[in-house]
Amino acid sequence: MVYRRLAASAGIGCVVFLTAFLLTVPSYKAADTLPRELTDDAYWKMVSDFSEQSGSFRFEYMSNELQFQYVIPRLKENRKPGGVYLGVGPEQNFTYIAAIQPKIAFIFDIRRQNMIEHLIYKALFEMSSDRTEFLSRLFSRRPPQGLTEKSTARQLFQAFRAVPADADLYRENLQVVKDRLMKQHRFPFSQADQESIDFIYRIFFDTGSVFGYSASVFGGFGGTYADLMTATDQQGQARSYLASEENFQVVRELERKNLIIPIVGDFAGPKALRNVARYIKEHGGFVTAFYTSNVEQYLFQQGDDWRHFLISVSAFPTDPLSTFIRSSHFAYGDAIPARQFNRGRFIQLLSPMAEVVKAFNSGQLTSYEDLIRMSK
Repeated sequence: MVYRRLAASAGIGCVVFLTAFLLTVPSYKAADTLPRELTDDAYWKMVSDFSEQSGSFRFEYMSNELQFQYVIPRLKENRKPGGVYLGVGPEQNFTYIAAIQPKIAFIFDIRRQNMIEHLIYKALFEMSSDRTEFLSRLFSRRPPQGLTEKSTARQLFQAFRAVPADADLYRENLQVVKDRLMKQHRFPFSQADQESIDFIYRIFFDTGSVFGYSASVFGGFGGTYADLMTATDQQGQARSYLASEENFQVVRELERKNLIIPIVGDFAGPKALRNVARYIKEHGGFVTAFYTSNVEQYLFQQGDDWRHFLISVSAFPTDPLSTFIRSSHFAYGDAIPARQFNRGRFIQLLSPMAEVVKAFNSGQLTSYEDLIRMSK
């Protein structure tokens, strides 16, 4: 995913940042554990109170990181389900959530469209009992015959490839999505938000066959939604959120309980990340993984934004296994560990969050290349 904050933060010192944090974080009742479920009111209060003002940048409606599953086996080593997942961007987060199985997840993105897209996904997950129904609703195509809960992701997409888009089903689904979010959940969308729902959902209908929904339309690697969902790790094991019914149900259950929370947030901003950090602390939680895509690359290109981000990262409660998941472009040459590139523009890398914070605090982390060299 490509991301940048177009307007750099006005010269605000760390003291002002921390003061603003203490003054602006909404008050939530302390608890011993993370919630098992959130009410609609509590969910929306977090979405709205934790969020910052939306920024503008070209928005990509799907990932362009084909090797995103490569790190999952290492990510799962010695890690039990639980904790808090943090991420950025659209659907790739669902695959990491299915693998890690956190208690709660927060998805940040400076673009409000990302929040709207996640709410569309939320409605679709809630209304779909299985992967076949989910894909039918997502792409507005009638469910093919012969699919079962044991069908692979490749079998699912091969079957849907033969099914034409259905304009009547699209219009019906769009209204059902809006009703689910606005009438059942009673989320108070603005007119602009409703227009964003129309626009984003239309993209999934207008982009041809399921195999033809290509990220290249949005500057991606030229693959399709099917390419992402049928990709595997380096051992050939399929791990996407649509690879199995079990993976799908992990995400669906969290969505049904209002536990995947999209936040409009700037990684270098003074509010969103720090609000979530405080919430996690108050509820006795810790971060299991923080997927940053290649956002950090842009933060290091924008003055002190990277410093502001790492100050916020330092506020998150972690454990020894808390891990960054990041993407790196091959253009960084010798800063990237040697690895075979098969397809796609990015490779996925891991690094312990504690090591990054320690290097930052000691002055040993001063460039994006330093960050990548710490990653494996």
